[in-house]
Amino acid sequence: MDKLLISVRMLLLLPLIATSQVVIEEAFPNLYFTQPVDLQYAPDGSDRLFVVEQRGTIYVFENNSSVTEKIMFLDIRDKVVYEGERGLLSLAFHPDYENNGYFFVNYTASGPLRTVVSRFQVTADDPNVGDELSEQIIIEINQPFTNHNGGQIAFGPDGYLYIGMGDGGAGGDPYGHGQNLNSLLAAMLRIDILNPDIGLNYGIPDDNPFVGTGYKEEIYAYGLRNPWRFSFDPVTDICWIADVG
Repeated sequence: MDKLLISVRMLLLLPLIATSQVVIEEAFPNLYFTQPVDLQYAPDGSDRLFVVEQRGTIYVFENNSSVTEKIMFLDIRDKVVYEGERGLLSLAFHPDYENNGYFFVNYTASGPLRTVVSRFQVTADDPNVGDELSEQIIIEINQPFTNHNGGQIAFGPDGYLYIGMGDGGAGGDPYGHGQNLNSLLAAMLRIDILNPDIGLNYGIPDDNPFVGTGYKEEIYAYGLRNPWRFSFDPVTDICWIADVG
C-alpha cells in the first residue's frame, strides 16, 4: 500500500515536474568575490548592493547586471578571525540609515574567541566607504568552540536588533547551552540599540520574555542549534529561522 501511494503521488506530480523549468542566470557576470556569505541593500533609495566576504571585507556596487566595478566599503580583516565557520558573518543596516549612516556587523574575534556585534558609520563625504575607525562594540559573547557561531543579525519590524547565536559548537551541545537561560548562546537575542541601559551599549526591550526573571533578559527565543540565517516575512512580520542541522 505504501508503494502504491508513493506511485500515485509521483503520477500526480509528473505534470508539474514536466512543465516547471528553472533557469539560472549569472546576475553580475563581471564581478567576483571571495567566499561571500551575505548580500544586503541599504535602505536609502540608492539601489546599491553590499556583499559580505567571510574574510572580513564588504563590497558595494550598483544593482545593474552590466556593472564592472565593486568598491571596498569596509575592511576589518585585522579584527576578524577567519577560518571554518568563523569570520565576518553578516551585515545589517539601521532602518534610518539614510539619515544616521549606521550599519552593524557580526564577526568572530580572537583573544578570547568571541562573537562581536558592532556598529559602524558611513563616512560623511563618501556613501561608498564605511568609516573603519567609527566602530562601537554593542555586545561581545565568548565562544567555547570554533563552530556554531550563528552569525545573522537583522532589524525586526519592531525596530529592535535580533542576533542569532549558535550553541557554542563542538557537537551535541556538550555544555547544555540550548536549555540554559543563563547563557546567551543557543538563542535568538533581541536588543534595543537606541535606548541603552546603564552600563550597556544597548537596552533590553520591556516585552522580552525573561525581563525580571533573573535569567538573561536579552533572550527572545532559546533552544537553537545554529541559527545561521533568519529573516522576517514582510507581510506577516513572522521570523523564519534556518537552524543548521
